[in-house]
Amino acid sequence: MDLLEGIKGNKFVVFGRAGMDMFADPVGTKSEFADTFKSDLGGSSANICVGLCKLGSQASLVTSVSDDAVGRFCINKLKHYGVGTEYVRAVAGEFRTSLAIYESCITDFQNVIYRNGAADFEVKPSEMDKVDYSRFSALITAGTVFAGQPSRDATFRAFQNARGAGIPVIFDIDYRPYSWPSAEVASEVLSRAGEESDMIVGNDEEFGFMAGDFKKGLNKARDLASSGNRLIIYKMGEEGAITLYNNEEIRTSIFPTTAVKPNGAGDSFMAGLLSSIAAGFDLKTSVIRGSACASIVVSLPGCAPAMPREEQLNEFIKNNPMKEV
Repeated sequence: MDLLEGIKGNKFVVFGRAGMDMFADPVGTKSEFADTFKSDLGGSSANICVGLCKLGSQASLVTSVSDDAVGRFCINKLKHYGVGTEYVRAVAGEFRTSLAIYESCITDFQNVIYRNGAADFEVKPSEMDKVDYSRFSALITAGTVFAGQPSRDATFRAFQNARGAGIPVIFDIDYRPYSWPSAEVASEVLSRAGEESDMIVGNDEEFGFMAGDFKKGLNKARDLASSGNRLIIYKMGEEGAITLYNNEEIRTSIFPTTAVKPNGAGDSFMAGLLSSIAAGFDLKTSVIRGSACASIVVSLPGCAPAMPREEQLNEFIKNNPMKEV
């Protein structure tokens, strides 16, 4: 199946973590001075699923959570947002669902993440053969799943199964150094994942990391785009993004906003981009809509609850001009 055809099928199977987010309330409160924290769903892949579902797509998450109250909290929240949980497995023992504690405070932003003995790393290769890939039109993964075993081998098995089923693979690099045993392992594994993907989304630092030189990130993106006719989204923060596809480079800008936190933007961008392509928007417009989603999410507390719905996205684009390229 062609990449864009697969995205337009609008049925996504997503691999990666779900976690619990706890964010200090009210906005502007530092975590160490907070009396109240609000809780909701978090984790990059879970956030992508929520963003897709809120924008009218179908998404099921493949992951493991701890067999405890926190794991059940995540499953309940996934269901609340309309995400398929048929491939979410609870694991017993000392494995724990990730916990992120942060604040809605952009100055000296703090995000404390607990991932010791992470339950999401316990997804096994054999479980990937139980996924019914014929139900989906595209596979999405975030790079965090490759940081540990057995989830690394499991996700590469899922890539094989997806190719066998004829559905494209979409890869969000999502490099988190604290999750990896070493930078060398991360570079090798993430580069392999990129080579096996049909679409890659990442920022300039992530592509630079894969290239082994931060100054060569764009060259790495161009090489990946040209070898295998991949769709590459090269994000540059406030400088916008460059989309590389079919020997064409499309430059787009961002929507300036008053941010209260930095996290969740990339997950929302991915959801907005893919759901827009699925809805029939052209590639440039879809990237712009993804950028709008990112701006919305950083302007609100939380990640999953901040993901916009269609009417909110359209209203934001209508009332907020883009920064000039």
